[in-house]
Amino acid sequence: MLEVNHLQAGYGNLNVLWEVSLNVRQGEFVALIGSNGAGKTTTLRAIAGLIRPSAGEVSFMGKPIVGMPPHTISQQGLSYITEELNLFEGMTVRDNLLLGAYARKNGRRMRASLEQVFDLFPVLKERSSQLAGTLSGGERRMLAIGRGLMSEPGLLMVDEPSLGLAPKMVMNVFQALRALHERGVTLLLVEQNVYNTLQIADKAYVLEQGAVALQGSSQELLENTYLKETYLGRR
Repeated sequence: MLEVNHLQAGYGNLNVLWEVSLNVRQGEFVALIGSNGAGKTTTLRAIAGLIRPSAGEVSFMGKPIVGMPPHTISQQGLSYITEELNLFEGMTVRDNLLLGAYARKNGRRMRASLEQVFDLFPVLKERSSQLAGTLSGGERRMLAIGRGLMSEPGLLMVDEPSLGLAPKMVMNVFQALRALHERGVTLLLVEQNVYNTLQIADKAYVLEQGAVALQGSSQELLENTYLKETYLGRR
């Protein structure tokens, strides 16, 4: 579904990514893990068209997407939930969700998607008439994910969904991501919470200083001595 080959990207004269390659197959739950500043978010931004790679190729559903504007990439079926969430805080939860389906014309399917989001996140249904700016941190994360789902994406990219959340809410968000995967949603997740991420992902890539240092199934990485010592504090 997603193929990234030898990607290089950065900001101005600063290169952040060096020859990053990864792939996501339909129905997979893939994670990008690593320490802060490793290049995880830059990878998602380059895939989504928010920054233009200096080298490398990105294809989605067999079509090259490098150079496409972000809104066109989104219309291809690739939804990106940013770390900043980018919610419209002065609008209601329901209106924020409906904006996620702005490019869709089928009202019946839009309503069906809304009900699916409410089924996945019951708290959003309870808060549907509440302003987005009044939600808790965890509820805001759920709203951002729900809005991304409203476009019926082929691939959902989620950036640091546990950032700044209390431990209990972190587990709620991870449970929601697991439920999405079980429903057949294809996911590419960026996270610093390595252990919890490897508990729910199918496979992962470990980024270090802008390059892929390790890759493999989640089980393989959980048993990897270097990863356990470096990221999990275990021997």
